[in-house]
Amino acid sequence: MSQAEVVPAGEVPRAPERPTAVAGPRPQTVAGFTALFLGELRLTFRRTRTIALLGILALLPVLIGVVVRIETGGASNGDGPAFIAQVTQNGLFLVFTALAMALPVFLPMTVGVVAGDSIAGEAATGTLRYLLVAPVGRTRLLVAKFTAGLAFCVAATMAVVLAAVATGAALFPLGSVTLLSGDTLGFGAALLRAVLVAGVVALSLSGLVAIGLFVSTLTGSGIAAMATTVGLVITVQILDAFPQLHAIQPFLFTHQWMSFGDLLRQPMHWDNVLQNLGLQALYIAVFGSAAWARFTSRDITA
Repeated sequence: MSQAEVVPAGEVPRAPERPTAVAGPRPQTVAGFTALFLGELRLTFRRTRTIALLGILALLPVLIGVVVRIETGGASNGDGPAFIAQVTQNGLFLVFTALAMALPVFLPMTVGVVAGDSIAGEAATGTLRYLLVAPVGRTRLLVAKFTAGLAFCVAATMAVVLAAVATGAALFPLGSVTLLSGDTLGFGAALLRAVLVAGVVALSLSGLVAIGLFVSTLTGSGIAAMATTVGLVITVQILDAFPQLHAIQPFLFTHQWMSFGDLLRQPMHWDNVLQNLGLQALYIAVFGSAAWARFTSRDITA
């Protein structure tokens, strides 16, 4: 409230401003839900924190490209690990290298921060209570927040991809791409393959969005929800690294994240990719249902 605003005695102060669409079309309609979803997108992407996270992700392929350029001098002698060696031969391969390095740590951490703060952050600032006074409906609000989380997954992945394409084009030659199987694709076909890989990577994070949304319904502290979600990602990654836990590892949501490498072969191998997407769908069903059960029964007036 500005200094110019005076609240008369006996009046209740106005609710904090929140850039989401709860007026206009009724939320029960498609147009109403679309307005609610667009409001969630604005709320997510207007935050300074979100912009900073996307900037950090975009900086990652730039750093990788510069390091590879300095270490190799841009020579395409094929030495080194498969992804790194391919970067020196074709700058487009920096997309796959950057995604391979971002997916285990950087991408899930940023998604965990956004998903974990989705409900708890608004509860902490008090806007959640005022939002649910409007005829939005808790189920529709939860779905809107989940779809906004998926949109952030796409945006985060594309931040890495676009920065990698620009950096690769600036530092290395472009042209036909040699896949991991030894086959060669023309630049246009390889670019389409990069888009496909980016889509799979974004969908691989959808299970984490559902987990973060569920955690966010358990607490009124945005910081606690973000820390819990990110800590869970780290814990699961550690569990996935122990050979002694091979019996449970196929059920961990991170287990098949790197399966997108199978799409860099000719023909593409879809078995592990489909297992990964199926596992993410299972996590969405389980933790999405848990988030719905918790959120629809939550006392927001407490």
